[in-house]
Amino acid sequence: MSVGTSQRVELAIGGMTCASCAARVERKLNKVDGVSATVNYATEKAQVDFPAAVSVEDLVGVVESAGYTAQPPKPDADEDTDQTGSLRTRLLVSAVLAVPVIVLAMVPAWQFTYWQWVSLVLAAPVVTWGAWPFHRPAWTNLRHGAATMDTLISLGVAAATLWSLYALLFGTAGVPGMRHGFALTMERGSGAGNLYLEVAAGVTTFLLAGRYFEARSKRRSGAALRALLELGAKDVALLKDGVESRVPIGQLKTGDDFVVRPGEKIATDGVVTDGGSAVDLSMLTGESVPVEVSAGDTVVGGTVNAGGRLVVRATRVGADTQLAQMARLVEDAQNGKARVQRLADRVSAVFVPVVIALAVGTLGFWLGASSGADAAFTAAVAVLIIACPCALGLATPTALLVGTGRGAQLGILIKGPEVLESTRQVDTVVLDKTGTVTAGKMSLTDLHGDSEVLRLAAAVEHASEHPIARAIVTAAEEQLGELPPVEGFRNAEGLGVVGEVEGKTVLAGRPALLDQHGITVGDTFSQVKAAAENRGATAVVVAWDGETRGVVVVADTVKPTSAKAVAELKALGLRPVLLTGDNAGSANAVAAEVGIDEVVAEVLPAGKVDVVKRLQEQGRVVAMVGDGVNDAAALAQADLGLSMGTGTDAAIEAGDLTLVRGDLRAAVDAIRLSRRTLGTIKGNLFWAFAYNVAALPLAALGLLNPMIAGAAMAFSSVFVVTNSLRLRRFRGVA
Repeated sequence: MSVGTSQRVELAIGGMTCASCAARVERKLNKVDGVSATVNYATEKAQVDFPAAVSVEDLVGVVESAGYTAQPPKPDADEDTDQTGSLRTRLLVSAVLAVPVIVLAMVPAWQFTYWQWVSLVLAAPVVTWGAWPFHRPAWTNLRHGAATMDTLISLGVAAATLWSLYALLFGTAGVPGMRHGFALTMERGSGAGNLYLEVAAGVTTFLLAGRYFEARSKRRSGAALRALLELGAKDVALLKDGVESRVPIGQLKTGDDFVVRPGEKIATDGVVTDGGSAVDLSMLTGESVPVEVSAGDTVVGGTVNAGGRLVVRATRVGADTQLAQMARLVEDAQNGKARVQRLADRVSAVFVPVVIALAVGTLGFWLGASSGADAAFTAAVAVLIIACPCALGLATPTALLVGTGRGAQLGILIKGPEVLESTRQVDTVVLDKTGTVTAGKMSLTDLHGDSEVLRLAAAVEHASEHPIARAIVTAAEEQLGELPPVEGFRNAEGLGVVGEVEGKTVLAGRPALLDQHGITVGDTFSQVKAAAENRGATAVVVAWDGETRGVVVVADTVKPTSAKAVAELKALGLRPVLLTGDNAGSANAVAAEVGIDEVVAEVLPAGKVDVVKRLQEQGRVVAMVGDGVNDAAALAQADLGLSMGTGTDAAIEAGDLTLVRGDLRAAVDAIRLSRRTLGTIKGNLFWAFAYNVAALPLAALGLLNPMIAGAAMAFSSVFVVTNSLRLRRFRGVA
């Protein structure tokens, strides 16, 4: 699309392995005259505005010159699935091969003759093929004068492997009967008899696990758009010259007439030319009460015809429909999210060059001190090995796995580590009304009149498919049992229903329906109706034998746990805001019932995004809880999106956290669990770095025995895993 005099293109960036990669691509692109680029590591996309003097091929060339790939995004996730599958295969094979290598090195009693050569055969595929996802970007970064965690991992694995080969081929480690025992002493000496194969294989396997789980969560980043587009109808009953024929939706053109039967989705945006019905707009607008439509009214593609037969003339098709526009809203909101700057990657910008410089300095110092090449290389390799971020690789995935596993038991699905960082700063929680705070379906809330009013109203409504009618019938069947039959049923479009029940002509609907039959509603029932509508409910007036007998009130009711959930959100220091497409009366009534002071009502889908943006511009960190398609873009725009699992796929995929239960208290648990998981990750990262920082001076001084290094590395990993396992004791409030 065009932006002023420039053009915009979205590129899929390949080869990025950390947030610093995204920053490097962004810097490269922005160095081109007239180019403004934003690279999102989480979605692996670059949104680039560029002048006419620059071509897309030029932009691709710039990205490739930085060592990455660029191409227009593919419409499906097949390639991402292949990449994730490749990582899974590497992880499984590496784990199977690495376990015996680690066991043999750590248990001297199991070390048979020539065990060290068996370890070499088993470890070789792990440190080459298994570690290739680390070696390849490390080499790419090296060619461009940059260093990341991949550089350190690759160097550590390579150093451990090459020194082990040296010890096997030229040292004493390859002799028959060699034993790899523990000697917990600190002394300088040669490492010519020591193997580090278990370190190389173990580090590779641990970090492959972390990379795999990260890739699996990132692969879902585009699912919101697919879920939105899948909401549309797949085919349509095209009407030409009075003849219907089912055709794929792609063949529908502007100006074509098509038929929509009860229960079907409306294929595209259009105008009703014939028929009347109630249309369920809740998936798009959040409006809980179906809207009556007749000839001349506009309808929106993706909504559901809840009543009679409609003939619609298409006014917008394909990319111009409201559904497609909402898909673009979700995409724009996702691309506009701040890039995730993981703590490990931020520290690595300083940590990696320092470690490499320290290893080179250690080698030079001990060579200069005439300590011998063996001792000098032993100390230098010890620096790289002790700095190799084994515990760092476990810090995030283990906490995430335990946290997400515990969350799943509590009905909370956390999509990945990148969604956790904002939970600590969130100060405002925006709650969608329909389906989130309320049940999202109509039910009987009040009855003005005796049980006979409900019984006869339900009897005549039994022949209707309207959601309001279903609510009345359900309540009557639960309270009164079997209903009498109706004869001569007639649906008055937009007004109500008429039928003969037990010899009485029963009318149920709007006052205008009664006026047509010469029946006066009366002041008392008119006041009841007005009061009900002021609080957002729907009032159905019931009459028979020429007289108004009562009023049946139905409404979208508040969930029993919503008020408690709002109180608990406030206890977490969050400011709740009720946001809905419903009318102000209904919204204010619900807000008062659950204890919310701030209400924004009668908001369209694009308006919901604007409300979230406005709150963010005020300096608030916003969490959004919603369940409908109309919430999908706002969920993506929010700093933290919590989608109700009872809602639509589009909302679920656009959210960062999914609440499987339809209970709003799960949102409280989600935020608490997310904060606890984030705290665990940060604690893990701190101790992993603390271990490295404390051990590096000992390695540089040549005082770090290789077995102590291996034991310390194992201890740091065990500590990280144990710390993460504490998340299993998390208890929810719901």
